[in-house]
Amino acid sequence: MNPQITNLVIILGMMQVSKRVPFEDPTVLNYIRAMYILSNIIILGLYFLTGQKIKSKNDQTTLKYVEPAPPMSGEEPKLITTTVREYDQSQLKTSYKSVLMGVGMMAVMHLYFKYTNPLLVQSILPLKGALESKLVQIHVFGKPAIGDLKRPFKAAGLMSAMNGGAEVKTDKKSLEQAEKNSRGGVKEE
Repeated sequence: MNPQITNLVIILGMMQVSKRVPFEDPTVLNYIRAMYILSNIIILGLYFLTGQKIKSKNDQTTLKYVEPAPPMSGEEPKLITTTVREYDQSQLKTSYKSVLMGVGMMAVMHLYFKYTNPLLVQSILPLKGALESKLVQIHVFGKPAIGDLKRPFKAAGLMSAMNGGAEVKTDKKSLEQAEKNSRGGVKEE
């Protein structure tokens, strides 16, 4: 099933559950806080394990792709040449930032604005997202890097839509064109 649909089902289900949870009871609230903290510890542990696997594999295979220019910037698409290890580490760094931003936003919502209902949803969705992460699928669960798991990873639904539908290109023609543009029109053989 599509991850976005399952996320929607989880959100709607947890909204119904949260209506029945007595958040006014300090004991229940502390259990929910503990569940949220445990969820984030599991996520960070999973990403740490993924990072260790990336380092131990030390895949130095060259990875070339053309990154699309930001929409309405007038810039040319950029040629990126990296290794699989560096690419995976940059993706993992992005995942860590995402977790920390989520924790920060949740801390503000819960501690400053006193919202408690989102703690339930945020205990489940980020954990589900981490388990479905392409890096975790490849490095922890040992799935081969083919199809959807092929590097460079394609941006998921909303992110690709925000980028004007432009995708990372790996075809030979796009690579040659980006090399030509980045070197001022001179192609080296």
